[in-house]
Amino acid sequence: MSTYLILIVVGLLLSIMLYKRYFPVIGIPCKKVGQIMSNTVVLDIREYNIDVNHNESDLRIPFSYLKRFNQEIPNEKLHVIANDHLELNLGIRFLLSKGYHIASYQISNCPCRGKK
Repeated sequence: MSTYLILIVVGLLLSIMLYKRYFPVIGIPCKKVGQIMSNTVVLDIREYNIDVNHNESDLRIPFSYLKRFNQEIPNEKLHVIANDHLELNLGIRFLLSKGYHIASYQISNCPCRGKK
């Protein structure tokens, strides 16, 4: 009896962890930097060692530093740029939990095909 309870609890915790990491956040469109509104702050959560065009982002805080520096993010609409889907999902979920409004997102090597 207690073995089943332990398996259920472990399975539930594992399911929650996998959901937060790999299930996409619904309702946030994929857009390129040129397609976003002018009143939207571009937040780049890619790591510092990734070579990127610094002109496309207003604010660069890597995902690993978001907890420490989230008070520096203005309370405006955000366009989030991430390196991959995992970083994007974790970053958006964290920002939403802190009360930020995510208007759109972009993944580095993803062309956002078929999405507006």
